[in-house]
Amino acid sequence: MMEIFRTTEPNNELVKIDRLEKGCWINLTDPTQEELALIESSINVLPNFLRDPLDEEEKPRIDLDEEQTLLIVDIPYVYEDENTLKFETVPLGLLTVEDDYFLTICLKESSIIEKFKNGSVRNLFTFKKTRFILQILFNIAKDYLKYLRHIDKRTDYLEETLHKSMRNKELFKLLELQKSLVFFTSSLRSNEVVMEKLLRNRYIKLYEEDQDLLEDVIVENKQALEMANIYSTILNGMMDAFASVISNNLNNVMKILTSFTIVLAIPTMIFSFYGMNVPLPGGLSGRENPLMFLWLLLGSGIVTIISVVVLKRKQMF
Repeated sequence: MMEIFRTTEPNNELVKIDRLEKGCWINLTDPTQEELALIESSINVLPNFLRDPLDEEEKPRIDLDEEQTLLIVDIPYVYEDENTLKFETVPLGLLTVEDDYFLTICLKESSIIEKFKNGSVRNLFTFKKTRFILQILFNIAKDYLKYLRHIDKRTDYLEETLHKSMRNKELFKLLELQKSLVFFTSSLRSNEVVMEKLLRNRYIKLYEEDQDLLEDVIVENKQALEMANIYSTILNGMMDAFASVISNNLNNVMKILTSFTIVLAIPTMIFSFYGMNVPLPGGLSGRENPLMFLWLLLGSGIVTIISVVVLKRKQMF
């Protein structure tokens, strides 16, 4: 899908237009081959600059070629799968063509781009490409922080659930969150390298207020990276703790089952002797004594109680 926007004067309102104009913003979301060919022929964009951001495995980087500058950064991508939110990252391309056009290229629909399209971002000017890029980078860092807080709340909820019941379902959800934090950490670290290069090497024109904004973006990104590392460490420790708890619970269950087996074996053994079809020596069969069955029950009960007491002292229960 291709959309073209431009800031109108004097109201500075973002409007959608039907043709390419200088100073416009071109947003490409999972574009077709026809749309890519149209952009290539209309404004002479390098083909690899349009297609590289559409590769899900593309790493954040900066690429230059004459009057074209391509920035690729990773953005958070959240979707619902089986009634569960999944957190991943996808590349987003920010491309400036001379001083005339600015393009955003992404394989997935992004909530970050939606903020700009619906006018939620203030002081947006499509012809101020440097400021536009920094505003996008700033909102990317803010979105990482927002989703990291959501992951933290989700982790707390799953922890409370696991305290009540050790089910595989909750453990698998924790594993999904752990994987999401790995994606976030890797992407934030790569984005930080790109931003540091922007600050040091001046790949784009930076005015004084733009440099202050870029420094704010770097600070936000560092904060998100630190939070991701902290949450990842906490989640790793939690997974190790619950693995130990599950192992300990299994040991306790086995101890209890073993103790019951020992306790039940004693009366079973006694009654087994009297279930034989051969007479017991010394007149122990007690066939003539009508109370022998009760004596057997009483004796078995006493032996069982003694066994339970002994096992209790040995902390088998």
